[in-house]
Amino acid sequence: MDTACPIDKIRNIGFIAHIDAGKTTVTERVLFLTGVIHRMGGVDEGTTTMDWMPQERERGITITAAAITSTWKDHRINIIDTPGHVDFTAEVERSLRVLDGGVVVLDAVAGVQSQSETVWRQADTYKVPRLCFVNKMDRVGASYERTIESIRRRLKGNPVAVQLPIGEESGFRGVIDLIGGRATIYPNGGSDHSQKDDTLPPVVEPVPEDYQEAYENYRQAMIEKIVETDEALLIRYLDGEEIDEDSLRQALRRATIARELIPVLCGSAIRNKGVEPLMDAVIYYLPSPIDVPPVEGVRSDNNEIVIRHADPEEPLAALAFKVATDPYVGRLVFLRIYSGTVKAGATVQNSTKGQNERLGRILHMHANHREELEEVSAGNICAAIGLKNTFTGDTVTGPEPAVLEPPKFPQPVVSVAIEPATRADQDRLTASLRKLSDEDPTFIVTFNSETGQTIISGMGELHLEVLVDRMRREFQVESKVGPPRVSYRESITQPIRVEGRFVRQSGGHGQFGHVWLEMEPLERGEGVIFENAIVRGSIPREYIPAVEKGVRAALDNGPLGGYPLVDIKVRLVDGSYHDVDSSEIAFRSAAMIAVREGSRKGKPVLLEPMADLEVETPGEFLSDVLGDLGTRRVQISNIEGQETIQVVRGILPLGETFAYTTALRSITKGRATFSMEFKYYQPVPENMLSSILKT
Repeated sequence: MDTACPIDKIRNIGFIAHIDAGKTTVTERVLFLTGVIHRMGGVDEGTTTMDWMPQERERGITITAAAITSTWKDHRINIIDTPGHVDFTAEVERSLRVLDGGVVVLDAVAGVQSQSETVWRQADTYKVPRLCFVNKMDRVGASYERTIESIRRRLKGNPVAVQLPIGEESGFRGVIDLIGGRATIYPNGGSDHSQKDDTLPPVVEPVPEDYQEAYENYRQAMIEKIVETDEALLIRYLDGEEIDEDSLRQALRRATIARELIPVLCGSAIRNKGVEPLMDAVIYYLPSPIDVPPVEGVRSDNNEIVIRHADPEEPLAALAFKVATDPYVGRLVFLRIYSGTVKAGATVQNSTKGQNERLGRILHMHANHREELEEVSAGNICAAIGLKNTFTGDTVTGPEPAVLEPPKFPQPVVSVAIEPATRADQDRLTASLRKLSDEDPTFIVTFNSETGQTIISGMGELHLEVLVDRMRREFQVESKVGPPRVSYRESITQPIRVEGRFVRQSGGHGQFGHVWLEMEPLERGEGVIFENAIVRGSIPREYIPAVEKGVRAALDNGPLGGYPLVDIKVRLVDGSYHDVDSSEIAFRSAAMIAVREGSRKGKPVLLEPMADLEVETPGEFLSDVLGDLGTRRVQISNIEGQETIQVVRGILPLGETFAYTTALRSITKGRATFSMEFKYYQPVPENMLSSILKT
C-alpha cells in the first residue's frame, strides 16, 4: 500500500444503516470496483469479504465493524462496514467517533427505519457529514421520492437529490447525474437480471428524451438548495447566470461538510448499479481529514486544552477505538491517527493511563487479512500489535501527552447467568470472558457474591448469544447460560430528610460520624447527584468525600430488590463530629445508614427498562401482531401503512421482549421483522411488582 498518499486525498468513511438495508453488499461492490477483490461475494451465500466471522456468515448479518482500504481515482478510501442490528450499536458508536464521513444506506422500499434513526443521531453526536444512498431501487415497492421525504420527515435532515433514477422497481435501469447532466445506463436494466450482466460496464449518454422534463425539475430544485448555502453563488443565480458544474460541486461539498445539506444518490448494489457514482460522490462531497475541525484534547497534567491538526509533522495523537483478538497475531488495537506519525517498534505513551508502551508491529487491516507497514501518518486508520494495556477509548501519544474524548457507549440492559459446563472449563471461561469484555465495552462481566453467579450483560439476546458462541468456537469453552434477566433500577418518589449516626466505642479511640441528608427524586435519566450544602463547618471539609462515597455505595442496593437506585439527588445539609473519634470510615458508614433508611421511607419504586419497538408486518397479519403485543404491555404510539406493509411503533418493557423473535415469526410465517432500542426507565405497574421481585 502507498503510505505517502496526500492527506487531502484520504477519505475515512463508514457505511451505516438499519439491518438488511444492504451496507455489506454496497461495500462488497465498492471493493470489487476498486480492485481490492476480484470476485464479488454475497451475504446470503456467506461469501462477503467484510462479514468474515463464522457467526456473520451463518446469520447473514454484520456483527463486528470491519475495516478495509481501497483506492478510487487516486484517492485512498478507508472504509468501515458497521452492523445494523441494535444489539451491536456499540460498533457503530466507536466507528463514528473516528470517521470523517458517513454513507447512510436506505432501503428504497422501507425508507428510514428505526435503526436508521439511531445511527443518524449517533452521527449527529459526533458531527459526521454524510450522504445517503437509496439502495434496492429494483425491488417491488421501491420509491426514490418517498425515501427522500422520509429523510426529511423522520430524520429532520435537509436532503438534496443529486441523481434521478431512470425507472423504478423492475424497470430500474440507470441514473441521471443532475449536476453533470449525464445519464448512466446499466446493461440489461429490465427484469431479466443475470450475474454476467451485472459486471458489464455501464454506458454514459445524454439524458433520455422522456426524462428531460423530470431532469429539469429535479435539477432546478437541486440548484436552488445549493445556492442557498453560498452567498456568491446565490447572487450569480439571481442575476440569471448559468452555474457551472464545478461551482455546484464545490458549493455542495462545502454545504455537506458543514452538515447543511445531505446529497442523495440511488442504485441497486446487488445488481452493481449506481455504485461508481456513489464512489465519485464520496470523493466529491465527503471531507478529507484536513476538511474537518482539528481534534481537541486535554493535557492530563493540567487539563489545558490542546489542539491537534491533521499534520504528519505535529506531535502524535491517536485514539484507540476498537480492540480485537486475532487468532494469528493476537491482540489488535485499532487506532485512528489524528496527528503526527507512528512507526513500528516505537515507544508511545498511553496518555489516558499515564503509561509507556512499546508499539510492536503496525498493520493495515483488510477485513481479517493483514498488511504490515513501517509507519502510518495523520489521517489514517491502522491496527497495532503490542499495546497490552491500551483499551477502547484510550489515547496514544508521543512525549507530549493529550487525552482525546473517548466514544460513549450505552449501558447494557439484558443479563444472563453463565457457568462452565465442566470443572475443566472454569479457568478458560474466566480468561475468555476477560478477553471478550476487553473487545466490547457493552459486554460487562460481574460476579454476584450473594448468589455466587457470574453475570454477563449485553445489549440484547442476540448480542449475548453471539458472544457465548464465540467462546465455544474461539476459546473452546463450553458453558451453560441461564434465562435472561432484565436490569431493573429503583428510585424514590417523595423527598425525605433523614439522619445517619455511626457511633462505636472500644477500648481506645472510638468511631463517630453523624450526618443529616435530604433525598429527593429527579426526572428520569438524570442519574445520581450529590450536593454538599454544609455551612459553618458542622462537618469538616476533609470528611465530605467520605460522605459522598458512602452515599454512592449505599445507592448500589435499593430496598425493594437490591437493584441500584437512580434519579436521586442527595444533599448533605447538617451533621456533627468528634475531635478525636471522627474518621472517614465513620462518616462513610453514617452516610450509608442514612441513605438506606431514607430509601425505605421515601416510598421506593421499581423501574423497568423500556424499549422503542418497531414492527414491520404484512397487512394481513396486523391484527395478530397487535393482539400479541397487547399481551406484552406495549404502549402503541403509531401505525403507518406503506402499501402492503404495516409499521407498528410503540414502547414496551424490555422484560417482555424475550423470545419475541420466535413468537413474531410464528405469527407471521416468518414474514415480519422488528427492531428495538432501549429508551428510558419507568415505574413498574403495581400488579406486576410482586411477580418481578419474586424472580
